[in-house]
Amino acid sequence: MIAGIIAGITWAIETIILGIALGMTPFVSTEQAVLLAPFVSTFLHDFFSAIWACIFNGVRGKLPAFVRALKTKSGKFVILAAVIGGPVGMTGYVLSVANMGASIGAVASAIFPAIGAVLAYLFLKEKMQWYRWIFLVLSLLGVYGLSYSPEINITNFWLGFAGTLMCAFGWGIEAVIIAKSVQDEAVTDELALQIRQTTSAIVYGVVIIPIMKGWGFTVSLFNGTGWLIPVIAIAALFATVSYLFYYKAISQIGASKSMALNITYSAWAVIFGVIFMKNYSLLNPITILCTIAVLIFAILAGADYKELFKKEKKEEISEQQNA
Repeated sequence: MIAGIIAGITWAIETIILGIALGMTPFVSTEQAVLLAPFVSTFLHDFFSAIWACIFNGVRGKLPAFVRALKTKSGKFVILAAVIGGPVGMTGYVLSVANMGASIGAVASAIFPAIGAVLAYLFLKEKMQWYRWIFLVLSLLGVYGLSYSPEINITNFWLGFAGTLMCAFGWGIEAVIIAKSVQDEAVTDELALQIRQTTSAIVYGVVIIPIMKGWGFTVSLFNGTGWLIPVIAIAALFATVSYLFYYKAISQIGASKSMALNITYSAWAVIFGVIFMKNYSLLNPITILCTIAVLIFAILAGADYKELFKKEKKEEISEQQNA
């Protein structure tokens, strides 16, 4: 559970930083730049994230294991998850951030745990108790309330909404596939992350960017754009940390619980938006109440009380036997 919450916190920071990058001049200078921004920024984001993951596994001497993992059946399923969660899900996420703002883009795309929980039940047989469904619905109502905060300026609702659907289904399906894949000892959560980000970057660079005729624009961003590339690289670093903890949570407590905990990033994004971006327009009763609701109910939705009570009972019996 702690890993899932840390994943949410670091993803919220990534959201703020990525929102800064998308607001920089190179991405808003022309109509072409605005059109290409979601795709190019996602490619660069996953490209740098793949590099960070490679460095992380390289330092730990895991690169040979990465090559072996690619050859396994589970590794190939991670590649499939990467295509669905990366080019589909991440593009939708960036569209949501670009058209609804960093805080609300994060909030809107946070509905993916509901979709993922249903898929996890259907395909992984992960049972979700009735009270956890109630908590998840309550947290999603908090998400809905945040998106209707009167002080929020949404520039293009329908494009942002389309991005939200892409993100929700892409990430929901991805989590279910990853949960199944990391059950293979050859594919640890760290290796799964490197496979995921590398695959996503390759698909973007080889397929999507050429289709969008965006390579010229992409290359131009590396010349004379100031802090743009470093900001994206920093956002990718936080994304990599977030994914590491997210995949760790998935491997330990399952997809549905991990997604419920990960939804807290929507509330953290609002909190960090106030603290670091000085966006005091978010300090209104609706936003504050809904942020608290998302944090509390999402964490409760990720907690399995029956398992907790079983563990406490076993520890109590063990202590009595030792005594």
